[in-house]
Amino acid sequence: MNRPHRLTVGLPVFNGERYLSQAIEALLGQSYEDFELIISDNASTDGTADICKRYASQDSRIRYFRQPRNVGLSPNHNFVADRASGELFKWAASDDLYARDLLERCVVALDENPHVVLAHAWTARINDSGALTAAIKYSLSTSSSAAPERFRSLLYDSGGDDDYGVIRLDVLRRTAMKESYYHADHTIVAELGLHGAFYQVPDWLYFRRDHEDRAERACPTMRSRCVNMDPRRASQWRHPAVRLYGEYVWAYVRAIQRAPLSLADTWECYRYLGQWLASRARQGGTRTAAPAPTTEAAVSVESVVAGQRLQAS
Repeated sequence: MNRPHRLTVGLPVFNGERYLSQAIEALLGQSYEDFELIISDNASTDGTADICKRYASQDSRIRYFRQPRNVGLSPNHNFVADRASGELFKWAASDDLYARDLLERCVVALDENPHVVLAHAWTARINDSGALTAAIKYSLSTSSSAAPERFRSLLYDSGGDDDYGVIRLDVLRRTAMKESYYHADHTIVAELGLHGAFYQVPDWLYFRRDHEDRAERACPTMRSRCVNMDPRRASQWRHPAVRLYGEYVWAYVRAIQRAPLSLADTWECYRYLGQWLASRARQGGTRTAAPAPTTEAAVSVESVVAGQRLQAS
């Protein structure tokens, strides 16, 4: 019997034919090879299924699943994590790109730092054609040894794409996973931060694609974002706005309750949460602006991402 791969990469996708091949090529071309790639097709209506089946027939590391109906972004993300067999796990997006040594450097960081629960790299933005448009240095205090400080930073500060880092699977499974209320992507990262420190590889190895079909643009309202995460959120009677906001706040409370914190740290986290809620009320719910892009990066996406020279030709 073959041993399980150490790392599972989960790629949930819905109608991703435009960029999917590039994302898969970038993952299969990683210098770190001890991983399985689980793809969950959320009942796509374009050519996504054919692309996935073609790659699955070419590489035994790929396991392809197709949902019988559109279950929503969050359940589809949880589906791939539930089927992970490795010690480590990473979500991947069907429209982003990954430098060849991203996985290797994240795995090495986790091996060298047992207290770290998540490892990722700095984010650079690319446009629909894959050209670099901005590079952003990570500004959050998630490497702190103090859980309350990590929690405070994740509440107040913006930046980073930590939910797409390499995560210790046993820690991830102790969280609430991906939910579908307002800003559920923030709460899962904050909960991971309560369990341990993060490590940021000081290099631009993750390329987040900014395009008109990305969920943030395609779903401009709070309701549309929640429905995209789970279609059951469409009912305003069963899921009024106050519930979607309330679940967001309550998720932070539950995260503190679940985390392995001392009593002193628990109360410190509650104090930060109370201060943050008060500041949000004063500011009308606005969040701290993301850090401004830096122009210091000299990254050639084509040279560091597998398959890009082929795509360019």
